[in-house]
Amino acid sequence: MRLYPQLKSIICVAGLCFSTNFLLAQHRLLPQIQQTAESIHAQIGISALIIETGDTINFHQEQRFPMQSTYKFPIAMAILHLVDQGKFTLEQKITINQSEIIPRGASVIREKYPQGASLTLDELLRLNIAESDGTACDVLIRLAGGTQKVQDYINSIGIKDMRISTTEMVQVSDDWTQYQNWSTPNAMTGLLKTFYKGNVLSKNSQSKLIEWMIGSVPGNKRLKGGLPANAIVAHKPGTSGTFRGLTRATNDVGIITLPDGNHLAISVFVSDAYGTTQEREGVIAAITKIIWDYAGNK
Repeated sequence: MRLYPQLKSIICVAGLCFSTNFLLAQHRLLPQIQQTAESIHAQIGISALIIETGDTINFHQEQRFPMQSTYKFPIAMAILHLVDQGKFTLEQKITINQSEIIPRGASVIREKYPQGASLTLDELLRLNIAESDGTACDVLIRLAGGTQKVQDYINSIGIKDMRISTTEMVQVSDDWTQYQNWSTPNAMTGLLKTFYKGNVLSKNSQSKLIEWMIGSVPGNKRLKGGLPANAIVAHKPGTSGTFRGLTRATNDVGIITLPDGNHLAISVFVSDAYGTTQEREGVIAAITKIIWDYAGNK
């Protein structure tokens, strides 16, 4: 991924943008990615960045997409920042009230503790990321001081084109509400880069979050779906419900360790899609594999 590093301009064709380091690969990657994106009736956004080299591939990277549970990644970052400041400890027990348990959507807490519970902050964070637990997410938002406090933190580390507006409790009550929690692909990939470069969280907090993302239970047929079984993928998927054949969000964002040891920060959003789960997840897997194959051969 080090072709002509002295060139810094961006080439864009039909909505797909490449850094000039990818210029020589355009003739191969552009048709593949376009064909894959057009294989399903959906809005698709892609932002991919090799963290160590700065190489990028972007497709509708400035368009706003509903984040769904990918927003649990920045929420976890905001809480870990408070841990680093000494305002919380990972061992601290947090009370979960029955009124905070979401009625629908993924929640291990709801299934195991329908009357409420007291869990460590470490376990709440793990459930939020690895199990995509909506109840855990809302408790973390409460601890952060509300969605605006999470938003303030994300803005403070330089991420602008991302909006965290509502809780999971509100989001699961109305199919339209999810559009209030949105991000551009560029903003999410920028957040992944900022997180991974180690400038905003302590090493312990960074390592914990990576560990939880590698252990993510949902979404293993998305970014990971077309990669070798031993590929290391730290990711956070997000999924909406399907109503009358329309799925408003099928997403996956994360950091992939490439064969040469470099790291690919990638965000793929599939919005307003008509298609099966296999088709929606397959598009994400195929796009990721195209980029992996090219990067792995450099």
